[in-house]
Amino acid sequence: MARQSAGILLYRISKETEVLLIHPGGPFFIKKDLGSWSIPKGEYTMDEEPLAAARREFQEETGFEINGNFIPLQPVRQKGGKVIQAWAVEGNLDADAVVSNTFVLNWPPGSRNFKTYPEVDRAEWFGLDAAQAKINERQAAFIDELESLLLNNR
Repeated sequence: MARQSAGILLYRISKETEVLLIHPGGPFFIKKDLGSWSIPKGEYTMDEEPLAAARREFQEETGFEINGNFIPLQPVRQKGGKVIQAWAVEGNLDADAVVSNTFVLNWPPGSRNFKTYPEVDRAEWFGLDAAQAKINERQAAFIDELESLLLNNR
């Protein structure tokens, strides 16, 4: 069975609709931008309820607890086979105040030099068009679906 992740697509509406995306921390993504951003998400086990996992991962990766009316989105399969279930929810937070959990990595590989990195090195609000360019190409479907849902509810 494919690995499973659950995540939250936080959005806010002011002059335009914006979504919160996170940039992965650590040495692999330090110089990557377009196509590297993501929704806050993470893996869960089969004995964990997916929405509960999405909310837990959101808090771990942003430092903020998330509440609201969670709208289920269609799952997507990433290139590596992982299936991501996501929920859209309207809300707001200070992207500059995001603080994530950390991980330890032997870097450079084989060096026996273990460093601690934040799982998320930054978060930012993007308009829908900009978000489409920044987000992992498979997760772009979440933004498309959110836009469609919002247009249908006007």
